[in-house]
Amino acid sequence: MNKPLHAVLLALAAVSGMSPPARAQSPASESPHAFTGNLGLVSEYRYRGIAQTDGRPALQGGFDYAHASGLYLGTWATNVSWLSDGGGGTVSNSLEWDFYGGYKRTIGDFGYDAGLLHYYYPGSYPPGYTSPDTTELYVAGSWKMLTLKYSYGLSNLFGAVDSKGAGYLDLSGNFEVGGGFTLVAHVGHQAVPAGSANGVQVRSSSDCSYTDWKLGVTREMLGLSWGLSWIDTNAKADPGQCYRSALGRDLGKGTAVLSVSKTF
Repeated sequence: MNKPLHAVLLALAAVSGMSPPARAQSPASESPHAFTGNLGLVSEYRYRGIAQTDGRPALQGGFDYAHASGLYLGTWATNVSWLSDGGGGTVSNSLEWDFYGGYKRTIGDFGYDAGLLHYYYPGSYPPGYTSPDTTELYVAGSWKMLTLKYSYGLSNLFGAVDSKGAGYLDLSGNFEVGGGFTLVAHVGHQAVPAGSANGVQVRSSSDCSYTDWKLGVTREMLGLSWGLSWIDTNAKADPGQCYRSALGRDLGKGTAVLSVSKTF
């Protein structure tokens, strides 16, 4: 999935070109359908604070459809390495491919959103390997610049044995601070229930549960959206713990992440 950096930047530059002004449409002629796409590059892919590419860059992109009624569908993909890094050569995977759909509306300063999200990790896995594919139901409420969201696992969580029912609570905010900059702040808590395999407990409820946080800034420049964030967690990553990779890396250790993206 990794692409040469210059090719990615050329692609971003191509989609950032200015288009001729669209002709004004009367309300009666406006389409109820909206299609958008996005393309981005990050210095490291972090999800809920946990490293997904072991310190390496990720190329990401997706497409979204939205109807005026509030219904929406979308898909998004990125390269990953966390599965193959820990697979000892028996796991072949380099892609996360997400599919989601739901319903959202805005009423004045308030908004709500509910939907279903499936994370798909195509590849080959040895017999008995717990599938990393994950399905979550989510509901969110927003007020002005703040959003509170809760995600509930309908399946095992990213390959963790007997982890159905895991929940993630996420509070985030975007604040205009002048000069074209937006301050981005986030705190989240991932709760992973105790689990067992063949009647033997393999995990307590505190082993893999953790809190993550993020603070950063974004700015539109040269037709692209640029971002710089500090991401950190208190995830347990000593030898043998949940968030230490097979390569000996602390997957939740604080790091700065640089991003550049374009929506079109």
